[in-house]
Amino acid sequence: MGDYFLVTEKNLSFSQKGIPYLSLRIKDKTGEMEGKIWDNAESWGKVFKKGDVIAVEARAVSFRGGVQLMIVKVSKVEGEVDLSEFLPTTKADRDGMWEELGDLIKTVVNPYLKTLLLSFYEDGLISQEFKIAPAAKGFHHVYLGGLLEHTLSVTKLLNEVCRHYRSINRDLIITGGILHDIGKIREFSYERLIDYTDAGRLIGHIVMGVQMVDDRIAQIENFPPALALELRHLILSHHGDLEFGSPKRPKTVEALIVHYIDDLDAKVNAFQEFIHASVDNDSDWTPFHRLFERFIYKGSNYLNEE
Repeated sequence: MGDYFLVTEKNLSFSQKGIPYLSLRIKDKTGEMEGKIWDNAESWGKVFKKGDVIAVEARAVSFRGGVQLMIVKVSKVEGEVDLSEFLPTTKADRDGMWEELGDLIKTVVNPYLKTLLLSFYEDGLISQEFKIAPAAKGFHHVYLGGLLEHTLSVTKLLNEVCRHYRSINRDLIITGGILHDIGKIREFSYERLIDYTDAGRLIGHIVMGVQMVDDRIAQIENFPPALALELRHLILSHHGDLEFGSPKRPKTVEALIVHYIDDLDAKVNAFQEFIHASVDNDSDWTPFHRLFERFIYKGSNYLNEE
């Protein structure tokens, strides 16, 4: 029956004449659009909820300069579904990226930090979640596998930075790169929709990440307290400024380096994704980006890809 879509928003509204209708946002791997159910809206509303996959019969209609679906029949799809059919997914090979991360762990010399990293890396549940989780809900790497892609990118960049600067603790920096966002596997839910968990909204990935690291450190005999303190600080300060949710500002060279590389990778990805999401091929500029507060020039690389 019809086409399959993931329901990302569902609201019961009323027309000016008081007639109830369902207003939906539905998506598949090609994009997202609005849909309306006018007939028997309240009855159809009991069939499915936000986050369900539905099969619909509908016709496309013009509405306020755009297109929306006028849905006439809907049914809930039961059982397991392939999330990649409905949610954006990293284009990179997740198993390959995981192996690359493992190779970087092998370069860590400090036995305590290496043991800590391996305790996460060799945990089957952690690795499964790490390969699926997004890095954010609405800014950068907002797709399945985004957390792993971002973490690997940050750590590879940090590896190059460590070749440049002297008198820095490379092992601490690499460990911080790998673990700075570890709390995001608990901050987000991504079974059907990318959204925040209750703990994610109430506590956040920074504090959750420190808690996860502390739990592992407690199981490593004689882990140096000073080293644990510096690692905690690095995770707590990686957002840089208090206004961006960082409990502390960086106060060590290592924390400063991780913060700026993390910020760089996030913003480059956000720029690139926004450029490629701009559908107006007649303009060399994107629409106004609300978070960056600017228009972004697409550049010759983007134009050559078209």
